[in-house]
Amino acid sequence: MWYTKINYEIGGIVKEMKVKSFKNLDEQIEILKEKGLIIEDVTETKEILLRENYFFISGYRHVLMNSYSDKTFVPASTFRELYSIFLFDRYFRNIMFKNLLIIENQLKSVISYQLSKNYGYMEKDYLNHKSFTNDPTKKRRVKDIIEKIKRQVRINASRHNATIHYLNKYGYIPMWVLVKVLSFGLVCELFSILKKEDQVAVADTFGVFVEYMNEFLPILSNYRNLCAHEDIVFDHKTEKYIDDNEYHRKLRINKMDGEYIYGKNDIFAVIIMLKYLLRKSEFRVMLKEIEYEIEKLDGRVDSIPIARVLDRMGFPENYMELVEM
Repeated sequence: MWYTKINYEIGGIVKEMKVKSFKNLDEQIEILKEKGLIIEDVTETKEILLRENYFFISGYRHVLMNSYSDKTFVPASTFRELYSIFLFDRYFRNIMFKNLLIIENQLKSVISYQLSKNYGYMEKDYLNHKSFTNDPTKKRRVKDIIEKIKRQVRINASRHNATIHYLNKYGYIPMWVLVKVLSFGLVCELFSILKKEDQVAVADTFGVFVEYMNEFLPILSNYRNLCAHEDIVFDHKTEKYIDDNEYHRKLRINKMDGEYIYGKNDIFAVIIMLKYLLRKSEFRVMLKEIEYEIEKLDGRVDSIPIARVLDRMGFPENYMELVEM
């Protein structure tokens, strides 16, 4: 058992708590073997566990397990297969990250251009509350986001040569430089408080309606952070769901209880969003790269069908049809 029981006291009441105890490499391997995983090469397995961290690799074990309750591996499943799934997520995550950065860069560029053009290029102009929505229900939000931007600039400005240059030489930071020190999440929040006409202008550069931008950006920000911090991405689910759209219908995605089973709050929903936001050539390259990684994984994992992995990702089997749509 990988747990140690400890007692602690709160308000005179003694309670018992289970905590995970340290296990060395041999013990980690034994845990995997006890659950039915085949270890082909102990030395190689130790090297991988030490290099990659048992905790992170074991985060992929559910893909090869019989069920969540059983917690034993399917027959003939191996550590190399488990590691292949881990590596697949790494390569897949890198593909997603570089394409999310394309969206991030374009969003920052277009917002900075729009604010500078309409309200001025100095902080006193583009960070003036009059430069944003006058919706009374968002008055507090506008103030809070402006303060968050100023705070993030104070923290990050000294780390960027361009901001240091403008502050030292001109005494201000133009918007097109400032956005570089802002997080994607904060820029997404910034979009939410733009005046309607500015939101429309930004959305037009992506070729979508403002409503899509407001729906997509919080979810894309969530996945962008997962990618940046090397978290598990391929089967991550978000609390937010995207609305039904043309691609759910065109791909003939199955429904359960009246709801599409794929492309709603899974990584395939992100693929659909990127279909809307990326240029056609960029999207084609991205999906081809994903297809390559899926096919590579299929050739390395024999104990389960690749359909199980696709299901966890929310990918319909005909996902490549998106390229021609």
